[in-house]
Amino acid sequence: MSASNGAKENSHNKARTSPYPGSKVQRSQVPNEKVGWLVEWQDYNPVEYTAVSVLAGPRWADPQISESNFSPKFNEKDGHVERKSQNGLYEIENGRPRNPAGRTGLVGRGLLGRWGPNHAADPIITRWKRDRSGNKITHPISGKNILQFVAIKRKDCGEWAIPGGMVDPGEKISATLKREFGEEALNSLQKSSAEKRKLEEQLHRLFSQEHLVIYKGYVDDPRNTDNAWMETEAVNYHDETGEIMDNLTLEAGDDAGKVKWVEINDKLKLYASHSQFIKLVAEKRDAHWSEDSETDCHGL
Repeated sequence: MSASNGAKENSHNKARTSPYPGSKVQRSQVPNEKVGWLVEWQDYNPVEYTAVSVLAGPRWADPQISESNFSPKFNEKDGHVERKSQNGLYEIENGRPRNPAGRTGLVGRGLLGRWGPNHAADPIITRWKRDRSGNKITHPISGKNILQFVAIKRKDCGEWAIPGGMVDPGEKISATLKREFGEEALNSLQKSSAEKRKLEEQLHRLFSQEHLVIYKGYVDDPRNTDNAWMETEAVNYHDETGEIMDNLTLEAGDDAGKVKWVEINDKLKLYASHSQFIKLVAEKRDAHWSEDSETDCHGL
């Protein structure tokens, strides 16, 4: 894999994997050199698939393009639904949006509710690893302080991940970040009113301090199709002293099977593009990442 096209390949691997999540559907195979739409491929014959759960018409999903009363405003804010991409304008072909990263071997929406971009938010909550006396712990080889982040184990695929989720129509990204962290890592949905109020105060402290936007844009995700894809805004909220998170008890809820503090390093294997986001956090916070003296610091 040459350096010139390596980034492109890396950004579009999970979106070509089979079987499609939650199904036995096999995508048409798309070789690396034919991912890009600018490469002519007359015999391209992608499989059509939209999950039954999406076709059932839940609140979070669009109707089928063919339905007469559905006329989406692609590339703009469509009522409460954000159809703009973080990556700029996307093409519309035969009434369907076209995945800006290229071919995936599958048309339709798969498990995704929206035609075009499906917006998510990923809160990366970090603190320094400390010893019993409260001193930061440095890595013996890199000499850098060790960061920890809150990870959840996803119920759907069993992989460890950042506790993110979908942005509700009309919801601000900052509200999604706080809500998803509360639901998945603190089990806020199951708390009493009094507990919820206390939790809300502590979350407000955490989410109102300075933060770093780590990444905004297209995500290489196994649910992506030629016509629907995931985009996210990954934001790092860092608890420098550790005091806020010390007062919050991690408890898995909603889509999470487990939740725990995980040490950040290059051995992490995480869901979708989450490892790349975590690597960027380590770089921006000047924290330990790798035991190799020369690490690849190109980020995403």
